[in-house]
Amino acid sequence: MVKIVQKEDAILREVSESVNPKDFNSPRLKKILSDMTDALEKEEDGVAIAAPQIGVPLRIFIVSHRAFDYDQEEDVSGAKVEPAPKRANMVFINPVITKLSRKKVWMPEGCLSVRWLYGEVSRFQKATVRAYDEDGKVFTWGGSGLLAQIFQHETDHLNGTLFIDTARNLEKITAEDQKIRREQESV
Repeated sequence: MVKIVQKEDAILREVSESVNPKDFNSPRLKKILSDMTDALEKEEDGVAIAAPQIGVPLRIFIVSHRAFDYDQEEDVSGAKVEPAPKRANMVFINPVITKLSRKKVWMPEGCLSVRWLYGEVSRFQKATVRAYDEDGKVFTWGGSGLLAQIFQHETDHLNGTLFIDTARNLEKITAEDQKIRREQESV
């Protein structure tokens, strides 16, 4: 099982290399994507992962299907809505942020490579990314809120930056603390 490297690992501070187009659909790339997916899926609270987080210095990140579930719970009136159909994870290879909104907001943030530390990071409210999928097809995807935050956070990983470099109000919140908070909120 692949492990998620932690903040002390030097690979997290390197600028990642682009994936060579001839490597699309290669067994090596498929293995990297599989390892990333396995590492992400075993973390209940994970919504995305970048290749450097499993020790691979390539410009790849995966957004978990869970990230799309968070925004589906209520409509603007506060009424519960039917859950959206289950989405697949999205693969972003050689991603480039092509557009950012003017407005920035402070957002709560954590990281699978900076376990149990959380803080607030100033992020652009909207972001658009151009990338390649696992088959080498180019696509553009835009998002706001959590998805825009993920695009920026994961791109930071590919550039050797961790959220703690710019976060404010850092605090340690263990898995047990999180479980207690969830139980209290559901009462």
